[in-house]
Amino acid sequence: MRRKRALTLVIGISLVCVAIAGFAMAHWTAPKAQAIGIAVGSVKRGDLVMRVYVTGELRASQSQMLTAPPIGGGALQITHLLHTGTAVRKGDLVVEFDPAEQRYNLDQQRSELRQAEQEITKAKADAAVVAAQDKVALLKARFDVRRAELDVQKNELVSPIDAQKNNLALEGAKRVLAELEQDVKSRSVSNEVSISLAEEKRNKARLAMDQAQSNIEKMRVTAPMDGLIALEKNEGAAGGFFFSGMSLPEYREGDQVEPGRTVGQVIDPSGLELSAKVGELERNNIRLGEAVDIQLDALPGVTFHGTVKTLGSGSAHMFWDDDSGTKFEVTVKLAAVDGRMRPGMTAHVFIAGDTRKNVLYIPRQGLFLKDGKRIVYVRNGDNFDPREVKVEAESESRAAIEGLGAGTEIALIDPTAPRKRFAPTSSPVGGTP
Repeated sequence: MRRKRALTLVIGISLVCVAIAGFAMAHWTAPKAQAIGIAVGSVKRGDLVMRVYVTGELRASQSQMLTAPPIGGGALQITHLLHTGTAVRKGDLVVEFDPAEQRYNLDQQRSELRQAEQEITKAKADAAVVAAQDKVALLKARFDVRRAELDVQKNELVSPIDAQKNNLALEGAKRVLAELEQDVKSRSVSNEVSISLAEEKRNKARLAMDQAQSNIEKMRVTAPMDGLIALEKNEGAAGGFFFSGMSLPEYREGDQVEPGRTVGQVIDPSGLELSAKVGELERNNIRLGEAVDIQLDALPGVTFHGTVKTLGSGSAHMFWDDDSGTKFEVTVKLAAVDGRMRPGMTAHVFIAGDTRKNVLYIPRQGLFLKDGKRIVYVRNGDNFDPREVKVEAESESRAAIEGLGAGTEIALIDPTAPRKRFAPTSSPVGGTP
């Protein structure tokens, strides 16, 4: 009996120990229940400035392109070129290309024109000689016909045999005259065709000569308006190998340019504006007319100002872009233009954005997306409970929300995700707006 009681007691104690161990294990492994090693932040109330930080580039709102003339025959060589930033007036020479090939073509066409004119002169002279000969032959043939007609009129006075001879002679004379008239007509048409062909050759040579002269004039590209010169990057300088972000030199004298390619542009310096691309999140916080601060990389230490001029509704996404999100174009009107500004300069852009008054906000890293819902993990003693919230607005670092009270502590990392052991935090993470 004593053994049975002892065995029962041991079994009971073992079951209790197992139950306690199982409960402790379950409590230890529950991902939502452990607050140890989880950074936390708190819900705060105040004004939230939805400031937007992006990068942009200066561009000219009014400009006209400078292109290599669209002339066949291969690449063109630059022999004269103004530098970027040079001030020009309308009609000033900006780019000049080597016209040697076009001058050679002009000489060739001029030679062909002279040859065609000589052929025309010779064809007309030959036609005049033939026409004179045909005229004499026609006079003789008509005389022979008239003489044969007179002989036929004497048939009553001569023998039948002679009369028959006279009739045959008249028929022969008429036949010769008809054949000669047909030959003269054919030779006349042939001479006219020869002259026309020579004239067509002359016209073609003259047209080609005019085209060559026009091409020579196109070798000189002048400024279409008053402004500043801004040269393009020479992608051909890399030997046809180009990738995004590659540093390329501007066009310069001696470079080869394909016909029709843009070499540069003349810009209106008073019409400079800044273009930037923002994500969907930033776009929702931008309004037309909002103040903008600009810091140009090329002019460190100087802050320029402007306002949001336009806000695009969307932009195409290139497959090679690292950022897969939709981008929207924002243009900024500058409050003042500095003479050192040039199109293509990169800048850091700070857009004021909307100000949300007296709102509840949390660090943006405390927001998580679960099953298509925006949730936070609210601290409940040593546990974290998921709670769905409504997000009113977001900036890069904070989010205005509804559904939580001020002072509520939330997890700044997902407590349900596998993680390493972290040292306990001594104070909540969070900042002021």
